[in-house]
Amino acid sequence: MPALTLREILALDPVRAAEPELLAGHTALDRPVRWVHSSEVYEGANFLDGGELLLTNGFGLMDAADEVRRRYVRELASRGVAGLAVEVGRSLPAMPAEVVDEARRRELPLLAMHRVVPFVRITEAANRAIVARGLSGRSVVRPWGDDHTAALLADLADRAALNQPEVEARAALAGFHPGPGARLIGVSLHGTREVGTVDRAVRLLGGAGVLRAAFPGDVLALLSLPGARPGDPVKAVQEAFRTMSAPGLTVAVGHAVAEGSGWLRWSDTLRAARTTLELALTVPAAEPGVPDGPLVTSSRALALERELTRGGLDANRERLSALVHHTLGPLLTWEASHSSDLVRTLETHLRNGCSPTRTAALLHIGRQSLYQRLERIETLLGLDINDSDLLGELLTATCAHRLVERPSGARPATTAPHFKRTA
Repeated sequence: MPALTLREILALDPVRAAEPELLAGHTALDRPVRWVHSSEVYEGANFLDGGELLLTNGFGLMDAADEVRRRYVRELASRGVAGLAVEVGRSLPAMPAEVVDEARRRELPLLAMHRVVPFVRITEAANRAIVARGLSGRSVVRPWGDDHTAALLADLADRAALNQPEVEARAALAGFHPGPGARLIGVSLHGTREVGTVDRAVRLLGGAGVLRAAFPGDVLALLSLPGARPGDPVKAVQEAFRTMSAPGLTVAVGHAVAEGSGWLRWSDTLRAARTTLELALTVPAAEPGVPDGPLVTSSRALALERELTRGGLDANRERLSALVHHTLGPLLTWEASHSSDLVRTLETHLRNGCSPTRTAALLHIGRQSLYQRLERIETLLGLDINDSDLLGELLTATCAHRLVERPSGARPATTAPHFKRTA
């Protein structure tokens, strides 16, 4: 389906109410309109991307020199705008002849708006029509048809070419209205084709807003938690999904972003959730999960894995293998001829703040057995594993070993994920 044209924009009720008169660009009414903006900035048009219909009250043109008026029209035409609509009769008594002449030279549609209609009414009606046309036009290629929510989530997760007004308009169409100060968190689920788990978690969180949709490989959601809510929003979302998720479900939670941080940040948390879900399904976990329960993890918990596999595991395999053998070579040689689990013990110990109690409990061994393993590790490496200068290198190497040297042990997926990697 083609994009909305300038001719169709002119047929909208709020535009017709302004009594527009076409003064130039009569042959260009079928130009596609990407968005409708209002602006009173007359010094350059660098804020435009092309395809916009620009609305202005003309105040800045009233006392401008003839050449300044002509240059303004030339710059708009050079940016590829779809048209210029100027309110006349209030701030600007009549359309300047230089503006009309230059618009005709550039074949730029020029509209004189003879009645005062609030620009917000025009932009809201026009941009809603543009969004609706764009969404329905995707139905031939999108498996989710006319689902506005799914289309928006997909575009955000894939970082499609968007802008903030478009995202906000499309979110409003889907009933998503994050309040001031809200924290937005992306969530990706595998093991279900229904959005019921998301809805139950949202109800448990209380006061949260949500965009959610089911896709062929996962369920994707963007949650909005009120800014006044106390505590860590990521932990709160994780706990809600642990409570409401069925056994066998895998849930990945992205990081929290501020409501006013822009659509790219919205995209970031969704992409982080999807990348984290892929890792949770394909690499062995650093620590055992709850038996017969859901696996609920977060982008912060798998931050190191995400960084080590940026660009794909295969692309990094040789580099990571070299790191593992350089740092952990003596442990690997020992484990090749002995029944032990020294590398996993070391990683678990480091990930848990070098707490013997916590490490022994996670490994299901006694503290005395743990001390013997740690002593063996230090002897083989010739290092003090509690040396703070070594923690980063050792943890990175043990994590890399789990990624490239231990392909088995990942949580089994009921169905292979079909989404593509997004970060």
